[in-house]
Amino acid sequence: MTKKQIRLQSIEEVKEFVNAASECEFDIDIYYNRVVIDAKSILGVLSLDLTKVLTVEYDGFHANFEHFLETHKAESAA
Repeated sequence: MTKKQIRLQSIEEVKEFVNAASECEFDIDIYYNRVVIDAKSILGVLSLDLTKVLTVEYDGFHANFEHFLETHKAESAA
């Protein structure tokens, strides 16, 4: 299981994230605190607090998705 922390700061970035996640054939969750959302759900991801660092958890590999996570990784990941 892979965990990465990212920041999504705009609705456009949320759309790009969901599109990248939707290309993957494996399950992807995104969460903050105890709220866990299916990363392929745009309404679910938009319901998260975008001012916080979000954790993405998945078990698989897709090059485009990995590239998105790398370009949006949280600088102050704890």
